Amino acid sequence: MDYKTNVMRIIDKSKIPYNHYTYADTDAISGVDVAKVLGQNPKRVFKTLVTIGKSKKYYVFMIPVEEELDLKKAAHSVDEKSVEMLKQKDLLPTTGYVHGGCSPIGMKKNFETVIHSSACDFDMIIFSAGKIGYQVEMSVENLKKLVRLKIADIIM
Repeated sequence: MDYKTNVMRIIDKSKIPYNHYTYADTDAISGVDVAKVLGQNPKRVFKTLVTIGKSKKYYVFMIPVEEELDLKKAAHSVDEKSVEMLKQKDLLPTTGYVHGGCSPIGMKKNFETVIHSSACDFDMIIFSAGKIGYQVEMSVENLKKLVRLKIADIIM
């Protein structure tokens, strides 16, 4: 593959091993569709969600594509009274990413990131490479080298 996303360049620079996948030539939109197209267990394909806390701080949450973020558990995991999903129009200016292509790696700022505890059940997890149509796969341990990562139960 000659196309590299910024996320892939960041990982390359860190000399961390990873795999990459593309689904750019498909009509997959949802995370579940992406897992299906890639022939992967949707439990190890993670979506990246951005929230804003009552304190006006931003937080990133990574959960399996089939699951829904529990906002109460999410807020609790980052010691906030409450968190709400970031409005779609605020995503690009806040993170540098568009809806559907949001990666925990390479955001404009290094936001606190919480990944659902089920990620630890897998040697490798798959998540957005920062552009719609591209995914990367790496271990949670290696992801921790690139983002401030916390592990918690944050799904419904």
